[in-house]
This record gives sequence, C-alpha cells and structure tokens, in this order.
Amino acid sequence: MFKNTDSDIRKAEIFNLMADEYKSIEPNKTIFYAKKALELAKKTEHFIEQGTSYNNLGNANIIIGNYTEALDYFTKAQIVFEKELTVVSQSNVKNVKDGLARAYGSIAYVFMEQSSYDKALQFNFKALRIYEETQNSIKLLRIYNNIGVIYKSQNNFAKALIYYEKCLFLQEKLKDSNIGTTINNIGLVYLMKKEYSMAFEYFKKANFYFDKFPNLLGEADLNYNFGNYFIETKKLDKASENINKSLTGYTKLNNKFGIAKTYALQGIVYSMQGNYNDALTSTEKGLKIARELKILDQVQSFEKNISEIYEKLNQPDLALKHFKLYSEAKDSVTNAETIKNSIRAELNFDFERKELLTKKEQEKKELIYQEQKKTSLIKLTLSILLTLFASGMSFLIYNRNQLKKRLTLEKELAVYEQKALHLQMNPHFIFNCLGSISSFIVQNSSDAAIKYLAKFSKLMRLTLEYSKETFIPIDKEIESLQNYLELEQLRFNNKFSFTITKASDIEDDLVLPPLLLQPFIENAIIHGLNPDAKTGTIAVSFTIVEESLICEITDDGIGINKSKELKKSLVKMHKSMALDITRKRLEMLGNTKSNNTDLQIEEINENGIIKGTKVTVKLPLQYQDKL
Repeated sequence: MFKNTDSDIRKAEIFNLMADEYKSIEPNKTIFYAKKALELAKKTEHFIEQGTSYNNLGNANIIIGNYTEALDYFTKAQIVFEKELTVVSQSNVKNVKDGLARAYGSIAYVFMEQSSYDKALQFNFKALRIYEETQNSIKLLRIYNNIGVIYKSQNNFAKALIYYEKCLFLQEKLKDSNIGTTINNIGLVYLMKKEYSMAFEYFKKANFYFDKFPNLLGEADLNYNFGNYFIETKKLDKASENINKSLTGYTKLNNKFGIAKTYALQGIVYSMQGNYNDALTSTEKGLKIARELKILDQVQSFEKNISEIYEKLNQPDLALKHFKLYSEAKDSVTNAETIKNSIRAELNFDFERKELLTKKEQEKKELIYQEQKKTSLIKLTLSILLTLFASGMSFLIYNRNQLKKRLTLEKELAVYEQKALHLQMNPHFIFNCLGSISSFIVQNSSDAAIKYLAKFSKLMRLTLEYSKETFIPIDKEIESLQNYLELEQLRFNNKFSFTITKASDIEDDLVLPPLLLQPFIENAIIHGLNPDAKTGTIAVSFTIVEESLICEITDDGIGINKSKELKKSLVKMHKSMALDITRKRLEMLGNTKSNNTDLQIEEINENGIIKGTKVTVKLPLQYQDKL
C-alpha cells in the first residue's frame, strides 16, 4: 500500500485513519496502527499526528477496559496539542484545537466512567469552549449529551435537561439521525422527576423519530422506558406490552444486560398482577444472566425480588434462602464499590501527579529554551554594541529592563491590592452578621434564635471556605447570597421576599469575586425597603450582555434620596465602609482586566414616582479553567 507513498507524514496520517476505523471493531488493531503512526510522527516531528496517535491509543484502551492506560495516553495527547497550539500556523490551528478538545472530552469520559463527576465536568467544559470556538457542531452535541448524562447521574435534573435540550437543538438543526435517543433521554429525566405527562410526550416524540431513523437499540431502550412509565402510572397491560417489545429488541441485539434488566421489569409487572409463578420465572431468567455477566448490583436486586415472591407464595424456607443470597450479594456489591472507590482514588492521584510532573517538566523545558534564546540574543546584541555604540545601547537595554520590572511590579501590586480589599470585606461582613444575631436574640424566642444561628453557621462556613479565593464559581456565589437573604428574612420577620435568577447561557464554570454583591443587597434590605409597606421585594439577576457579566440588584423601596434623608445619621459609617470597599474592589478589578467593569446606582422612576432602586454591576467574563 505504501510503495507509492513517499511522505512519512502521509503514512502516519493513513495509519491513524486505519486505527480510528478499527476502534469499535478490533481495538488491538487500533493499538497496532496507532503505534505505527506514533513512531513515524515522532520521526518526522509531526506533532498533530503524534497527538492523534495518543488519542487513538487512549480510545482503544477504553474499549478494552484499561482506564489507567487510556488516561495516560489522553494526557500525553493533551500536552502535545497544548504545546503545538502556541506555535502552529494559522492554517492548522483548527486541527490542533479539535485534537485538544478531543483529548479533553476523552479525559472527561474516563473520569465519568469512574464516577469522578467533578473532574469529568471540568474537562467537558474545556472541550465545550473549544468546540464552540471552532463551531464543530457534531462534536459539540456529543459534549452537551455527555454533560447531560453526568448531571442525570447526579440527580441534578434541571441541569441535565438544559444540556440535553442544547444537544437536541443542534440535532434538529443538523437533522442528526440520533435525535430519537436524546429525546428518549429527556423523557427519562422527566420520568425520574415523576412528571409523567411530560415524560409520555417525549417518549411519543422519540418513537416518531425512531420510526423515521430506525435504531434497534434506541427502540429497545424506549420500550423499556415506556414499560417503567406504565408501571408508575398503574397501566400494567400496556407496561407488559412494551416490556415484551423491549425484550424482543434486546434479544435481536444479543444485549444481555438489556435482556436481564427487562426480565426484572417483567417480574415486577407479574408480581403487581398477582401472577407470582410467572414473576418467579422471569426473575430467575434475569438472575441467571446477571450472574453470567457478573453484574453484582443486578444479582442483589434479583435475589431480593425472588425472596419476596417466595414469601408471597407462602414458601418461607425458599424465601429465607434467597434473602441470605441477597445479603451475600449486597456485601459483594459493598466490597466491589469499596474496591472501585480505591481504584478511582488511585486513578485521580496518579493523574494529578502525572499532570503536575508533566507541567513542571514543560515549565523547565520552556525556561531552558527561554534562557537559551535570551543568551543568543544577548550575544548578538553585544557583538553589535561593541562595534557600533556599546555605551548607548547598554543604557537603552538597562532602561528597558527597568521599565519592564516596574510594569510587572505595578501589575502585581494591583492584584495584591484587590486581594487586600477582598480580605477587608470578611471582617466587615462577619461584624455585621454578629450584630444581626445580637439584635435577633434580643427580639425573638430561643427556638427562633437557634434556627437563625444554624443558618448563620452555614453562611459562615461558605464565607470562610471561599475567603482565600480571588474568584469563585457563580453557583457558589448564588448559594451564599441565598443563605444570606434567608438569614435576613428571619431577622426582619419576612418583611421582604426575594428572587435570584441566572440566565440559561451562563455556564457553571463562570467565576466572579466573592462577597462583591453582598453589600448592595445588604443596603437594599436596610435602606431600600419602604418602612410604610407591609412587605418589600428584592430581585437579584445575572445575565451576559456583550461579553460582560451583568449583575442587577433591584428593590421596590423608597429610593436612594429618601433613604438618605430618613437614615443619614444611622448609616453613614456603615455605608462608607461596605460600599467604598466594594467600589475600590471594582476599580482594582478594572485595572487588571482592561477596565471592563462598571457600577451604576439609580432610582427607578416611573412617571415621576419613585418605585425603588436598581444597582447594576458590570464584570468581565472570566472562567475557572482560564484563571
């Protein structure tokens, strides 16, 4: 095949294409061809094909279940593509970015398989950023789907639906043939939430797309979900009908895992109908397959169901026998989970250690390279200076270095001043909360005070946990504000209600400085609420407008000017400390982030009538993995 192929680079490309073709058929051949490609890529120093070879080797090891090796190869691919991204030509930058995103997504998949969901999300979001930038819609919808799967596994149904629907939007746009599977997943989330009408509508829609784009496995999964739906809604005849369809589909595919779980569902339906002999037959069939596949949690479930069936058949000896087998299986599941946790911890530790060592090695190589480059430049410069104008050039270089040092020091000083202002907020905030507790204890019963202290304790834990951080994820800031507002509601006997909203296009890894918004909310509660009204309202919202994070705090109180007139003597010191520190923090943040910050405080004026106050804080978009 290669007699007419002159370029080793072209050979490496072909070997990688062959490796990719075999990945789901014969993983050993994938390893064989990927190693050949890697050898040629190293020989020619073609880094894109090196990274692609590492990705192919990682995929093959995932298929054969060797996750440690897979993670090692994906990490090597990540390092190669990250380094190449700094030097690659503009014509190849998309290929490098897609290769890097593929490595990130694959690392996320390994962590997802090991139930390390936080790390899986971290790397999925890294891949997501790149695919959004390169507009790779096919890969993007897969990342959306994987993030949805992770959130569903964590029972975070709201976020799972957000990412499944993003995936569905792209599939509809691309007329993707896998659209039925995504719709089926959305229906399953609604079923898990026990929102049965929504689940049924999505299952019907999935059925329509499976008719349009036949998918035997997808249809079997859908009929299984329909079976569960009809069990939940007590329509046992329809449940039995769909379970039989599911069993037929899994049998055609020889999908033993699917067959086993469907037998379990069938046994449940028979038991609910009082047909215990048929329930026993189905459940024992499922148990046999589960033991064959060594699926310990299924074996545990089957033994428990069989024990309950024998109890209903008035056969206590057999019921006891299978209950003992259930207990043994339960212990085995516990032991297996312990081993899995140990392997997961080892995998995480090994990954973090290798990642740290690799980064240190890269930093060392980069430092040596920079030093060599610097030495060469100095030699060249000195040779010119000695022959032309040595003294003048030396003076110029000296001034340039001094200026660079001064600019560096000024930038570092700005960062440290920002941190210092943040640290000033912590004692101020704690002082205010302690004052509130004293007031609350004096005015309320001991039970109410204990409840207030419990909430205060939770808020303090959050505040202290993030007090050392310059930036925190937006969800953690929202959680802190939620706790603070609930605390103040108790203090003021529900004198006000509040809402906190976040736009759907704000990703979870968006960050902002901690305790930045709290003084404005505190000000709205203390100064903004109308003393003559029975209740007030405070609204906090987060949106993205033109590459900036917009944070708004509004109240329906008496307005800024009226508040100053009524409470001028009481709040002068309080206001100057909290709001002045916050203004300085915003000013310092703007100095370090290209002045992309702003603060506006204005009265809400409708036809000459003051309806409250609105505070708008504009911040630069910053993400956790880019800090």
